[in-house]
Amino acid sequence: MLVIRFSALGDVAMTIPAIYSLAEKYPQLHIDVVTRPFFARLFINPPSNVTVHGIDLNNRYKGVRGTLRLLKYLRNLKPDYVADLHNVLRTWVIDRYFKLRNVKVEMVDKLRKNRKDILKKGISQPNFINRYVEVFSRLGYPVNLTFDSLFDDTQREHPVEINHPAIGIAPFARYYNKTYPPAMMKETVDLLTAKGYNVYLFGGRGKEAEELAHWQAGNDRCISLAGRFTLEEELALMGEMDLMVSMDSANQHMAALAGTKVLSIWGSTTPGCGFLGYHQTEDNALYLNIECQPCTVAGSPECPLGHLNCLNGITPQSIVNKIESLIG
Repeated sequence: MLVIRFSALGDVAMTIPAIYSLAEKYPQLHIDVVTRPFFARLFINPPSNVTVHGIDLNNRYKGVRGTLRLLKYLRNLKPDYVADLHNVLRTWVIDRYFKLRNVKVEMVDKLRKNRKDILKKGISQPNFINRYVEVFSRLGYPVNLTFDSLFDDTQREHPVEINHPAIGIAPFARYYNKTYPPAMMKETVDLLTAKGYNVYLFGGRGKEAEELAHWQAGNDRCISLAGRFTLEEELALMGEMDLMVSMDSANQHMAALAGTKVLSIWGSTTPGCGFLGYHQTEDNALYLNIECQPCTVAGSPECPLGHLNCLNGITPQSIVNKIESLIG
């Protein structure tokens, strides 16, 4: 089976519970996963019947000629089935190519026609992980989600000694209206450390790392890990947290892959958009569910109404209370 999902980081992460569960149930089935090189690094400790191919779509496989090279590369994998977990123009070309060669192809349903129901009527949509499982089922391979973690107890190698109770916080998201106001999150950190929690901050290199370095200054119980480690090391560190706090971002999915409970904070989106992390429930999600929420399915650079009440209305103390209710 050829499985295709090129981007984005969080969406690729959501394929892993479905793919690993599929591989475990059908050990005779060889699975070739095609994604971008950086995202391929998420597939830690894959089952023996899974091969992950990192395809650089920005260079060798870019444009019309690149697409022809890509089709030749994929043809050489000789798939009997194609699971298109992306459903975009590039994968439509791939799907058509294999259909013309009598290969069975199924595509994930992104429910694009139903997005108005999410935004206007508040109707929840199926989680994307379950939609990926449905693709495998339509190909003749029904599967239950049995995946637990990318790591077992003998494989958790990490470069930092973690002191418990340990709360990981990943305060940033790609979009402004999915990011809890930084000053309020800094206040949350201070409240947690004052109560005796050890807080570990996760973020990217550059501006995020610089800001988080200021958060940890003068606070012995707050340590910034931002920009210091590889993706694989960050995943292992997330696996050591007693709880991860994340926006609706890739970090909630990465922490879930490491087997960690996640408190997700939602602004312009809600869990009903279909992006709640693996093994997480709405009890693990914090959102106000106000009248204008959700206003987008995937996020946007600004609040359409200019007030961002969906996030500004969540107090730092309410986050602390939710953390304590989840970890006991």
